[in-house]
Amino acid sequence: MWKEEDNKLKRSFKFNDFKEAIAFMNEVADIADELDHHPWWSNVYDTVNIELYTHDAGNTVTDRDRKLAQHIDTIYEQYA
Repeated sequence: MWKEEDNKLKRSFKFNDFKEAIAFMNEVADIADELDHHPWWSNVYDTVNIELYTHDAGNTVTDRDRKLAQHIDTIYEQYA
């Protein structure tokens, strides 16, 4: 579940292993590039942490972030 905190949408995603986490990140990268809206993220082994916020709007959460979050959730459903 996404949580809005510190003017960011934040969520952690858990996977079976590192390769699955990276596959997820690659899929998210494709849609982020398509939407021209790129997340801040980190990966450690089986966990991907994502933060979404819009620089152009003063580093706050916008509809662009919510739209990307929905796409990310749809991608994650394939792994859950």
